[in-house]
Amino acid sequence: MAEFTPPTIAQAAFQGLCPRCGQPHLFAGPLLSTHLATFAERCSACGLDFTRFNVGDGPAAFLTLILGTVITIAAIIVELTLHPPLWLHMLIWLPLTAVGVVYSLRIAKGALMAAEYRNEAREGAVVAPPDDQDA
Repeated sequence: MAEFTPPTIAQAAFQGLCPRCGQPHLFAGPLLSTHLATFAERCSACGLDFTRFNVGDGPAAFLTLILGTVITIAAIIVELTLHPPLWLHMLIWLPLTAVGVVYSLRIAKGALMAAEYRNEAREGAVVAPPDDQDA
């Protein structure tokens, strides 16, 4: 079997890399597709089964809250300094929010999967910490 150099969590997240081999096979589709944040079933390079990881939609709520806060603050600043009409606010902030959430969801899901792989996390498996009292 070939030697793989695993990417860092940030590399896996931002570039959509497989957490085991570092090849760009983490997602089912490219950046401009309907499968933007959908994981592939397995890495076509090393065969890592992505379905065994439980990423789910956990990052979605946090990203929506964080981006919503940032975009709301930006919209208020723009309103107080430039006073644009309401239709211009809608034209700017609604697409920016939607695109920001979708693309950051891809990054967050990639980071969570890479962290699960690196820490060997499994669903429902709670492991007691090692007993250091023997030292």
